[in-house]
Amino acid sequence: MLNSDPLWPRAGDWPSPVEEEWADVALIGMPTSRTSLSPTQAHTTPRAVREVLRRYAALTELRIVDAGNVREPDLNEQGAIETVAALRAELVIALGGDNATTVPTALGRWGDALDTAGLITLDAHYDLRDGTTNGSPVRRLLEAGLDGRRVVQIGIEPLANSLAYAERAHDAGITVITRDELRARSMEDVMAQALEIAGAAGGPIHVDCDVDVCDRSVAPACPASVPGGISAIELRTAARLAGAHSSVSSIDLVEVDAASDSADERTVRLVALCVLEAISGVALR
Repeated sequence: MLNSDPLWPRAGDWPSPVEEEWADVALIGMPTSRTSLSPTQAHTTPRAVREVLRRYAALTELRIVDAGNVREPDLNEQGAIETVAALRAELVIALGGDNATTVPTALGRWGDALDTAGLITLDAHYDLRDGTTNGSPVRRLLEAGLDGRRVVQIGIEPLANSLAYAERAHDAGITVITRDELRARSMEDVMAQALEIAGAAGGPIHVDCDVDVCDRSVAPACPASVPGGISAIELRTAARLAGAHSSVSSIDLVEVDAASDSADERTVRLVALCVLEAISGVALR
């Protein structure tokens, strides 16, 4: 049991949203996992993250609400879109689930602004596959009307992708920043470029934080993470910078299977810290 200290308020004890009342940040669980290309229990992650959040401090007076979990988002994507769209908040943070979380979260927040919206992914993979899986969200958003020239993909691992998908990204006009390029640039520099490109039309930006962009040593609960990915602090920095940008209306944290995490819960703890980094960013707006 965690110690109680009135001078050290814990994160995570957030109320449910009140109808018509505005919040600075709304948290919502999106337990997608049914269409995953890799065996996963990613649907267990939202609950695990909420439990771990209480290990950290609540250091902001922003109004934060927790809208609970969307029921069966894989089977009722339209319902998931409508649930996200109904949230009244400056920023929505969606806890996946696998990367199928990205589509209903982004579409729910963009609404009628799809023609001006932008997308940033931190991901080892292009997610441009055919079909409806956790490997296809970027392709599906492009087909829904998202302009590829306002898509930036950060951390792509060439050896974990194929030439065909690299060509799809190029043909769509997507800006790709590979893992190799990140060695010579700071995350602050990269995110500044990404936010400028994704926000070029003045519309809302969705930031997809696929935790498998991280090195496997810090993200063992990500089925597709690889050795040589970005560091935990780089992902945390990206989450904070995204939260601080006024055009970012939603962030998702995905591709973590809490049931396969290491004994020290390092992957789930990283997700929880990214939630808090994003909230800290909102406090800077």
